[in-house]
Amino acid sequence: MAESSKNNTRKRSSSTTIIKVGANEMGKLPPQAPELEDSVLGALMLEKDAYGTVADLLRPEVFYKDQNRLVFEAIRALAAKDEPIDLLSVGEKLRSQGTLDKAGGVVYLSDLTRRVASTAHLRYHAQIIANKATGRDLIALAAQIEEKGFDETQDVEELMQEAEAGIFEISQRSQKRDVTQIDPVIEEAFKRMEKAAKNDGSISGIPSGFHALDKLTSGWQTPDLIIIAARPAMGKTAFVLSMAKNIAVDHKIPVALFSLEMSNVQLVNRLIMNVCEIEGEKIKTGKMSKTDMQRLNTKINILKGAPLYLDDTPSLSIFELRSKARKLVREHDIKMIIIDYLQLMNAQGSSFGSREQEVSIISRSLKALAKELDIPIIALSQLNRGVEARQGIEGKTPQLADLRESGAIEQDADLVCFIHRPEYYRIYSDDKTGKDLRGLAQIIIAKHRNGATDAVWLRFRGKYAKFQNEDEAIDDDERGVLPTSEEGVSIQSSMNNSLGAVSFGQQMNPDGATYNGLGENIAPAF
Repeated sequence: MAESSKNNTRKRSSSTTIIKVGANEMGKLPPQAPELEDSVLGALMLEKDAYGTVADLLRPEVFYKDQNRLVFEAIRALAAKDEPIDLLSVGEKLRSQGTLDKAGGVVYLSDLTRRVASTAHLRYHAQIIANKATGRDLIALAAQIEEKGFDETQDVEELMQEAEAGIFEISQRSQKRDVTQIDPVIEEAFKRMEKAAKNDGSISGIPSGFHALDKLTSGWQTPDLIIIAARPAMGKTAFVLSMAKNIAVDHKIPVALFSLEMSNVQLVNRLIMNVCEIEGEKIKTGKMSKTDMQRLNTKINILKGAPLYLDDTPSLSIFELRSKARKLVREHDIKMIIIDYLQLMNAQGSSFGSREQEVSIISRSLKALAKELDIPIIALSQLNRGVEARQGIEGKTPQLADLRESGAIEQDADLVCFIHRPEYYRIYSDDKTGKDLRGLAQIIIAKHRNGATDAVWLRFRGKYAKFQNEDEAIDDDERGVLPTSEEGVSIQSSMNNSLGAVSFGQQMNPDGATYNGLGENIAPAF
């Protein structure tokens, strides 16, 4: 009987248990701070110079209440014309815009000014309002992505790109830098000068390993966006790989290379050609002489353990790059990023009306990324065909106007370099100086935001896909002496006459396209 009584008591207790419901269980409200919105708007109408204090933080869209949004639009319109901002002028502006009633009328404006206790913390309150708006933007984006995520017809890759683009846009909108007094900036400048002095004052940035180029640039500087541009088959990839080897292997500076055109294995094959000085055809076929194998076994260890990080993601988006770059800097202390090449990137997820606008977004984003990470970013770029239509050694020299697809590349870049090999166009000597141009490449600095523009010469060893200093030793068979036939006409000239202009180290296949020693297709010269 007692046990039965206990059971009944237990049942009654459980049926009458009161569940306390917290605020979260009752429903969620979007992030908002209406009281602070009212206070800030009232302060803007009371304090003469208050608007300038918060102008960089606030936009009409950050206000949660529609009335407050309309009031702020009127305040901003008055400030744009340098007109006084007070209760009467704001009311008159709203009336002229036909939105006074929607904004609550004069009574509401008066009420806003009465709610102001102090303007001492105006900027702090404005920052809270902006943060609440960012939270609402993230919630809206997440809801949109969630809805599309349930749609089985939605392409997952496109959805990921859209999500990344949305977050990137919100982060760019919310990033604000405060004004900095000059003293800490002077201190940072002195630190960099002291660091440069330890390098004998000649190189303050990251050395490329090419002495003449480093003398001109003082090394690649932070946080510069550097564009290296050339026509196809000029050796863009060979140039940056030679440079990456110099930086990562010789100077032990961590470098990341994003290749949108070649696979990681192809890049490593190029590096083996460069370091071991073995022709690409031999590496591809594996048919090497005993001397080649000895050189390979001896020099391959130079590459092992080098702080060189490769990524061959095809059609890389600027948002993927941003995420990967942050991780590389955080985990591997990357000091420089190389991208091969800019025109193969995309900005999926962003809205743009043309390819030119898309390239502009990519270019601008690369510059922003360089500033954020405080490292130099080198991006390769194609040139248009305008070079091919011009004649003579000067006509074939690239110009800034030859940059392909977007003038924004020239605008955003801190430094623009061109790679020009006159021998590609069968120009073997400079008529003005008499300089023998065979086997040489000119690196032209056409834009240099923080230095001089000039040009330097490097040696290009096509069969090894290698750039090196002009004064470095080379093999006897690479000294620019063309083999000749019995009739005294060079074999190369004979090939050019019958097949058209083909640069050294290239062959022509039956369909008219050229390919290099690694079997990779290269557009023919026009």
